[in-house]
Amino acid sequence: MTLMPLLTATNLTRHYTVSGGLFKPKVVVRALDGVSFELPAGRTLAVVGESGCGKSTLARQITMIETPTAGEFWLDGIEMTRADKLQRKMARPLVQMVFQNPFASLNPRKRIGTMLEEPLLINTPLTAGEREDQARAMMARVGLRPEHYRRFPHMFSGGQRQRVAVARALMLNPKIVVADEPVSALDVSIQAQVLNLLMDLQDELGVAYLFISHNLAVVEHIAHDVLVMYLGKVVESGTKEALFATPRHPYTRALLASTPSLDPAQRRTKNRPQGRTLVPDQPAPRLRVPQALPALASQVRRRSPALANLRRATSSLPSRRRAGIARFTLTPPEPLGMIRRCSHSSSAA
Repeated sequence: MTLMPLLTATNLTRHYTVSGGLFKPKVVVRALDGVSFELPAGRTLAVVGESGCGKSTLARQITMIETPTAGEFWLDGIEMTRADKLQRKMARPLVQMVFQNPFASLNPRKRIGTMLEEPLLINTPLTAGEREDQARAMMARVGLRPEHYRRFPHMFSGGQRQRVAVARALMLNPKIVVADEPVSALDVSIQAQVLNLLMDLQDELGVAYLFISHNLAVVEHIAHDVLVMYLGKVVESGTKEALFATPRHPYTRALLASTPSLDPAQRRTKNRPQGRTLVPDQPAPRLRVPQALPALASQVRRRSPALANLRRATSSLPSRRRAGIARFTLTPPEPLGMIRRCSHSSSAA
């Protein structure tokens, strides 16, 4: 049977009005421009794209930190853009977030135990003893020792701090965890530990992940489905296997080609970026493909191409081990030659 979506977004839009400069009219930044997707329970949806494409803005809408300009998203059967204050308060514990920098997301003046108990203090009627018991149990689940309970964040390594951040996000038993670049601030060996922890917790708890990352090697290991964004729009979506094997959109092919590989058989033809890079407040009027890729742009019709959906029907949700998905060991360096970065060197030339 087909998995029912836990989260459904339809034409989700978020625009910001910013100053255009001295004596100039204000401009509208289209950070999100009609994003649609589904996230079933227990699965991982990876959102990839260059910096500024709208990934973190999407995370802020899903976690209800901001209100979308237009569109709608359904969370566990409730349409959140039209929900009243009480409904939003009841729904917020269902979606939690793990931030990119664990040291910046933890209060340096509070002990780890206090920070883990705080979500329970705000959202549940549990007593102090019950909150401490649940906090210590969650610490053990993410691989922290009992003596860590009364320590401060500066007394931990980067990987341990990210484990604390994951434990805090899971304290309320959420159905969705939004992970915004959760391993990019860690070194390679620690990245592997945190990724394996996330995969084990998903198998154990059935939580769904909205996983935001630049590292396509990480995405290939942890994700079930992939969403490719460019200038606030989804240009391609599908299962991980289909998208990595047969990418259809020129921008997706450019992203995959920018990922370094030690295996010559897996290396893709490089598409050297040229020209200028578009920004969200000046989108291409009819063609949504990087102008830095002129050879690829000629393959796309002179209008915004239809979304290439490579999603395949899923009969069930098998365990990662039963499905033969390997645990993560080491990640290659982050993709080189991203569109926005390379455009500066080419324009300078």
